[in-house]
Amino acid sequence: MARVYLSLGSNLEPQTHLRAAIGALRARFGAITVSPVYRSDAVGFDGADFVNLAVGLDTDLSPQELNDWLHALEDRHGRRRDMPRYCDRTLDVDIVLYDDLVTEGPGHLQIPRRELQHAFVLKPIADIAPELRHPVSGRRMVELWRAFPAETEPLQIEPWPG
Repeated sequence: MARVYLSLGSNLEPQTHLRAAIGALRARFGAITVSPVYRSDAVGFDGADFVNLAVGLDTDLSPQELNDWLHALEDRHGRRRDMPRYCDRTLDVDIVLYDDLVTEGPGHLQIPRRELQHAFVLKPIADIAPELRHPVSGRRMVELWRAFPAETEPLQIEPWPG
């Protein structure tokens, strides 16, 4: 089994889509670890704020199989793949880390995910896996977050009932 960390985000009905995605992940993978939820500005385009969180889970799926499963989950939630890369999203789920693997593949598979350089990905992962080491730099997530210039990408804790 591989330990995987995912980034989930939405800026179109985020409570609905993120709750459903967490439910689907639990149904498929069993016990999962869910980070606190954060609100941040859209990155790369002028749009509504995003709501983001991270999930840690164990899987026997290969990175490509997991990526395909996550794309199908996004598609079930109305993800449009004919839109620009940076645009409003009902649901965006990316594999950020997969054990200590470093790889790229079809379907925008990129591990570790470059977006780990952004607060909305790094902070939630640092919250649930502070001692986890980046597979390239070897630095712990908590160290990466402490060194991050947080004022450049402000995050707000998002109230997340029940």
